Amino acid sequence: MKVFRGLQHPGIAGACALTIGNFDGVHRGHQAMIALLRGEAAQRGIDSCVLTFEPHPRDYFAAASATRDLAPARVGTLRDKLTELAHCGIDQAVVLPFAARLAAQSPQQFIDSVLVRGLGAKLVLVGDDFRFGARRAGDYPMLDAAGLKQGFDVARMNSYQVHGLRVSSSAVRQALADGRLDDAAQLLGHPYRISGHVVHGRKLGRALGCPTLNLRFVHWKPAASGIFVVQVHGLTPRPLAGVANLGVRPSLDAADINRGQVLLETHCLDWPSALGADGGYAKIIRVELLHKLHDERKYDGLDALRRGIAQDCEDARDYFAARQTEIQPQRTRDRI
Repeated sequence: MKVFRGLQHPGIAGACALTIGNFDGVHRGHQAMIALLRGEAAQRGIDSCVLTFEPHPRDYFAAASATRDLAPARVGTLRDKLTELAHCGIDQAVVLPFAARLAAQSPQQFIDSVLVRGLGAKLVLVGDDFRFGARRAGDYPMLDAAGLKQGFDVARMNSYQVHGLRVSSSAVRQALADGRLDDAAQLLGHPYRISGHVVHGRKLGRALGCPTLNLRFVHWKPAASGIFVVQVHGLTPRPLAGVANLGVRPSLDAADINRGQVLLETHCLDWPSALGADGGYAKIIRVELLHKLHDERKYDGLDALRRGIAQDCEDARDYFAARQTEIQPQRTRDRI
């Protein structure tokens, strides 16, 4: 998949089948829309394209109105969004910076400058609640009328449902906020996961006997937070079992080396000796969050923190042992 930041790139396809949205989490509804888009693109012999925005438009408006807390929690980082779009088989993704100029464009200006001149859209596929342009004044009938006039097709896909429930980024955010990881996985089509480069921290985990793999979650408001049972992919042929803290580490000084940023800190329960103590740094890993143990806690001192971590590790081992017990009878039946 080709990725472009902005529209002024010679490599952008001259014609495309396009869908537009924030695609936070790239859930099963997004995946179904992309599958339909790819089919339509193949019939027309043109590239499939996703147009998305960074920051999230609601982030921009929350900051502009000094109401930062109204910004939505973020399911995934831009890296994860683009990775998931690539897995879906999209030919190109265009990331438009969402700032004052774009926010002020009328619906017709957006159609003219972005869809027609910028991307050469021959088909625009949108969801049933699609709105666009300044003050969200543009809607599906307006877009359809513009398509008839300006020479591109417009199609609409109804909401995607799982067990009668509408799949949406808001539903994924709520499931993650509630700690319902199984429900989030149903909506996403896979376990909730975060990826990135392993970065250096304070090395406090080593002093406590539990070294960690640290990933920065670049958005300040992750949809999930707390202590989780996890699996780590990307370091060994098989995933590594672990326990992780996603948040701001309330037991530590906010002015530490990571300056209070949101981190995903993962301790692998059984670290392979072949990797060595520093074997994870600078590697790109993917951490799957499987089960929430509890919210972040503030411990009174390092001894209390050490005991809390030891209990979390024990609970994580119990989780994997119980899951193995559940899986084993199924494997036995499969062999019969």
